[in-house]
Amino acid sequence: MKDLPTPYYLIDETRLQQNLEIIQRVRERSGAKSVLALKCFSTWCVFGLMRRYLDGTTSSSLFEARLGYEEFGKEVHAYSVGFSRDDIRAVREFADKIIFNSLSQLTLHYPDVQGGNLGLRVNPGISYSHFDLADPARRYSRLGVADKAAIAEASVLLKGLMFHFNCENDEINSFIRSLDLIGRDYGELLRRMDWVSLGGGLSFTKAGYPLDTFCAALRDFAREFDIQVYLEPGEAAVTQSTELVTTVIDKVHNEIDIAIIDASLEAHMLDHLVYRTTPSIASPRAGEHPVMIAGRTCLAGDVFGEFKLAEPLDIGSEVRIADAGGYTMVKTNWFNGVAMPSIVVRRLDGRVERIRSFGYDDFKRSLS
Repeated sequence: MKDLPTPYYLIDETRLQQNLEIIQRVRERSGAKSVLALKCFSTWCVFGLMRRYLDGTTSSSLFEARLGYEEFGKEVHAYSVGFSRDDIRAVREFADKIIFNSLSQLTLHYPDVQGGNLGLRVNPGISYSHFDLADPARRYSRLGVADKAAIAEASVLLKGLMFHFNCENDEINSFIRSLDLIGRDYGELLRRMDWVSLGGGLSFTKAGYPLDTFCAALRDFAREFDIQVYLEPGEAAVTQSTELVTTVIDKVHNEIDIAIIDASLEAHMLDHLVYRTTPSIASPRAGEHPVMIAGRTCLAGDVFGEFKLAEPLDIGSEVRIADAGGYTMVKTNWFNGVAMPSIVVRRLDGRVERIRSFGYDDFKRSLS
């Protein structure tokens, strides 16, 4: 693919399919349905593959819900921390389920959606997250309702509940303990519902994850409360399927060799900057040559990290940043006016398609 100008996101459908097949196995073994979390991944050029394995989409805004309806099809779960009246009137036309974040939102909008399949987000007071920033049960959290008595009173208006309380949780015992607690604390409410969403943030497509134990826990939970369980995989659906392919455009030395690539952590992989994490390098492979890889914006901290690679980097060298699918393309921005990476897909049959490139006109239109 030397003829493709960098930078570009390369989505590999074969790798993507590996995750999707695990999601399908979870449905078959546990009965739990899965809806794609569009807040994590909304690149709809691969929805044709994904819809074969997933039951629909879940959203965090009107626009995401509409995208799921128009481009993915199947079930559309519409959630938002705050719906406006215009949002509700638009989303009610196509959403299969509308999930409110608070009782005040439910009360305010109920006249416009009564008779619909309505849900409410619950804050169970427990969570799993490595980062306070992503902890939905943090102090003063606005995410979900914590008052069980108030939820019970409103339950006559509801058909489902959503518990979204995990972030990058790959610990099965932690998940099972949380599931047991939810069953104990909300069992009476769950028995009144048709469905429950356990949210996303569960790394069940990770290599070595105990799928049999996971599926048994989901199956037992569904049977105990006679309820349809939903999962909302985002990262789990796309993990390790995508790379950010870049080229070294300069090399400077300041105590350490610094390779400047034609992409940006700030503009193209923002989550790493926000959470102060370091991405992995897919290519070149690891070795003994130390180098800092940095982005091309003027932000001093636009640095991908310090690495030891198998070969030294020079101007023109290709660098591939691993795991660039989840929470990347949905967060790209035009900081410094740096061109956005193109979107490229390697299809299941090996064909490589450049789906979209972005130019000056896209930059200009984004600012008006």
